[in-house]
Amino acid sequence: MPSKLLSGKTVLVTGGARRIGRGIALALAQSGANVAITFRTSNSEAAQTAREIESLGCRALALECDVRSEASVRSAIAATISQFGRLDVVINNAAVFEAVPLESISLDQWDAVFETNTRGPFLVAREALAHLRAVQGRIVNIGSLGGLRAWAGHGHYCASKAALHMLTQAMAKAFAPAVSVNCVAPGWIEMDEVGGVQGAGFAAKTPMQRNGRVEDVAQAVLFFATGPAFVTGQILAVDGGLGLA
Repeated sequence: MPSKLLSGKTVLVTGGARRIGRGIALALAQSGANVAITFRTSNSEAAQTAREIESLGCRALALECDVRSEASVRSAIAATISQFGRLDVVINNAAVFEAVPLESISLDQWDAVFETNTRGPFLVAREALAHLRAVQGRIVNIGSLGGLRAWAGHGHYCASKAALHMLTQAMAKAFAPAVSVNCVAPGWIEMDEVGGVQGAGFAAKTPMQRNGRVEDVAQAVLFFATGPAFVTGQILAVDGGLGLA
């Protein structure tokens, strides 16, 4: 059985209904946390993830939330506190990914990516800060290898994640010593709806000779959520060495 290092604590995972967010939420529950997840359109997936969290013996809360909206974020934080009475860890996972040639990116596309990937984590962290300070809490942002290495077909995405990496470090300075803030930056992660030829190509270029799995990201998040609070302002690439290629 996994160690229950988060027993009695509450974690909020934005975008926690499916894919990487779901894997993170379940890993945190396996470590004993009560987990609130947010979703924007994935209502049925959020309900299913909440049931899975509860099947692990933890309490769950699924909240409809648009991380782009100050009012929506404020409501989600308030609902989490109302339900659980505390907030110990925030995982800023909600994000959008899009492939567009750089010269073809519209202003609306550019803004939409930044609104979710960069402004969203800022809003969530700001609204959660007082609660996190009260318990010496943690923030873990989910960045990307794309924020460390340029991808020509994903210019707005890469720029938004690079901004999130810098925001992580600014938060680490601003919120210390009460709250530690770190970032996990995944490389290519295998999921049911993505993979194929492109995924095989990434695996061939990766020193570890495979693509990442959701559990690889979840375990890195668990390290920052349960490890030394003295570790802060770090960007941890979880990419099997792909960024070295």
